[in-house]
Amino acid sequence: MKLHRVLALLSVLWLAVAPAWGVSKEMVQLQTQVQQLQEQMTAMQRSFDERMGVMKNLVEQDTDAVNKVANALNGLQAALQKQQSEGGSKSEQLSGQIQSLNDTLDELKVRLGKVSKQLEDMQAAQQSLGAQQAQQQAQAQALKDAPPPDVLYNNALRDYNGGKNDLALQECSEYIKFYPNTDLAGNCYFYLGEIQFKQGNYEQAAQSYDQVLQNFPSGNKAASAQLKKGFALVELGKKDEGVTELRKLIQRYPHSPEALQARDRLRKLGVTTTAKPS
Repeated sequence: MKLHRVLALLSVLWLAVAPAWGVSKEMVQLQTQVQQLQEQMTAMQRSFDERMGVMKNLVEQDTDAVNKVANALNGLQAALQKQQSEGGSKSEQLSGQIQSLNDTLDELKVRLGKVSKQLEDMQAAQQSLGAQQAQQQAQAQALKDAPPPDVLYNNALRDYNGGKNDLALQECSEYIKFYPNTDLAGNCYFYLGEIQFKQGNYEQAAQSYDQVLQNFPSGNKAASAQLKKGFALVELGKKDEGVTELRKLIQRYPHSPEALQARDRLRKLGVTTTAKPS
């Protein structure tokens, strides 16, 4: 199988992974993907073995040809030295033959290098597909062993509201790990940011808030995440970036409670709610 066909197969497999919206759906999807991957792996292995046999024969043929040319070249060089020592008249003819053989040898070396590269690419593609299959199987097993999403989320929210930050951090992280594409994953990112903000980890908090904005822009925590991201950036000494974030919040959610807080913070920072024309 050629490299571009293998890469095309990997692209199809990647695009086939659809978002999961519940534990049962995710299990069915992952099990289906693992089964498809196993079938494709078997077909690819069969094709790979056939191709590998052909490629190995080509490598062996090219290697033999290179060795024959090298031996012939050595023989001609010995003959040339003999002719030169004997003062013969065929030196120029032998020199031309040697140059021709040198050119042929270079061409064979290039061909051998290309065949070897194709073998390496095929092996790398097979290894990549095998690694993807192992990852899919691991995800399926992890999801099978994971607590139900509603139980895990409710536990995280209960511990967050109860001030048990360490437990809430662990539970929110587990929810994101097992159910990264659900709407509640955005809430978990937000709660992670809130805990990190309270602990003074403003850099991590800004990153957690940004996950909400990037992956769940229409979620119910988007406005709050943008507000707190602006606050975190200001705390990090990145005033200009924080001000920009707060202004974007006001523009997107002008009548929200978060917009009121953003205006108040901008006023305390001594800046306007909108950027001045340059």
